[in-house]
Amino acid sequence: MGTKRGVEAERTGSGPPVLLTIAGSDSGGGAGIQADLKTFAALGGYGTSAITAITAQNPDGVSAIQGVDPGIVAEQIRQIARYTPLAAAKTGMLFSAAVVRAVAEAWSEQSPHPPLVVDPVLVATSGAKLLEDDALAALCERIVPLATVVTPNMGEAALLLGRPLRGRADLEPAARALHARFGVAVLVKGGHLSDSAEAADCLYDGRSVAWYSRPFVRWVNGHGTGCTLSAAIAAGLGAGQPLAEAVKHARAYLHAALLAAVRVGPAKAINHAHAPVTVLGG
Repeated sequence: MGTKRGVEAERTGSGPPVLLTIAGSDSGGGAGIQADLKTFAALGGYGTSAITAITAQNPDGVSAIQGVDPGIVAEQIRQIARYTPLAAAKTGMLFSAAVVRAVAEAWSEQSPHPPLVVDPVLVATSGAKLLEDDALAALCERIVPLATVVTPNMGEAALLLGRPLRGRADLEPAARALHARFGVAVLVKGGHLSDSAEAADCLYDGRSVAWYSRPFVRWVNGHGTGCTLSAAIAAGLGAGQPLAEAVKHARAYLHAALLAAVRVGPAKAINHAHAPVTVLGG
């Protein structure tokens, strides 16, 4: 058995960046906690998790949701952070106002705060509500302002702004408006655009605008793309990349994983294991 000093050296020595996902569990494996952990592993991180809700779902839809007690959610975060320094974290489905408040309280205890990617998961691709009605205000007040970057898709950005977004021309104004409201960097994702063959995203950090565009991959079920992208951004930030570079590499990883899609049941799904660790340094 090693000495106390030796054990402590092993615990604090160099190793992969420890990444935390605070999100719901997806029984179908393509989104939520499962997608995040797969992404962290593919990109060379060590994934940890705080589960906010358990869902019964597959890529076709969500049939049931059971929220986790807010105190348990907060304690998961605390226990992970007490054991090892976090390189970065992300939030996904937070489900209820009580969970939002618990996450914000537990996160406020971290010092210094590692980079935080906030994916404001409001509605599933299938249309199922993943955030209770009274939780949106709490999310905006307590979680979004803590973010290094917030990553809404067009539908989520429209709900946050209270106005419709119809096409690519709306992405930059939406990113600027959300930054003005929350004071954090915003990546508005246009992956669901019907007026373009490109999947275009717009990042505004308060100083400059960056556009990212790749051909839209149409033959793959898009379930979990938002979770995967935000997890990959967290992995990049945890590896020390500047935000714009982390977004660039995260989109490259997601695109490669879509192109290498694997058949799962009746459709093709994201192949999270495809992209090599070198994506982060490539």
